[in-house]
Amino acid sequence: MNELQTITLGGGCFWCTESVYVQVRGVMDVESGYSNGQLQRPSYEQVCGGHTGHNEVVKLTYDPAQISTREVLEIFFVIHDPTTLNRQGNDAGTQYRSGIYFSSPEQEAVAREVIAEMSASGVYSRPIVTEVVPVRNYWPAEDYHQDFFERNPAQGYCMAVAAPKVAKFHKAFARLQKG
Repeated sequence: MNELQTITLGGGCFWCTESVYVQVRGVMDVESGYSNGQLQRPSYEQVCGGHTGHNEVVKLTYDPAQISTREVLEIFFVIHDPTTLNRQGNDAGTQYRSGIYFSSPEQEAVAREVIAEMSASGVYSRPIVTEVVPVRNYWPAEDYHQDFFERNPAQGYCMAVAAPKVAKFHKAFARLQKG
């Protein structure tokens, strides 16, 4: 029996990343949070100030019997731009960097393999700048950030940025959608 695994991903605003992964078959839990910074228990305001070193992330708990780490990462590379350093669209700052924060050596190996394959394929015209490092100093985001898209689908940012990412996921990964 496969045990559940966790991996933490930074792909820009956590509302957008979360809005996709809550719809992925085999993803059992998605939590928005902050990781890989220096401050203990940072607030959203502190992270957005850009001085804590934290990244806005989602921590995914998934069942490898239903979805592989490779598939989790293939979705990740479709729903954000891994070639822009410290930026996703209009969101700029180190808290929006592309990052894969692994919790096992196997996840690290898969991440590096997927990046190498994507780099060699020429799918992106610029180099992939996604950092691949162990998850450290993770803290959940405030409650009002959890399930933000689900609770606020008509909010301007959600309509302009998150909804297109969800649509992109549905188009590219219909086979991996829940129910």
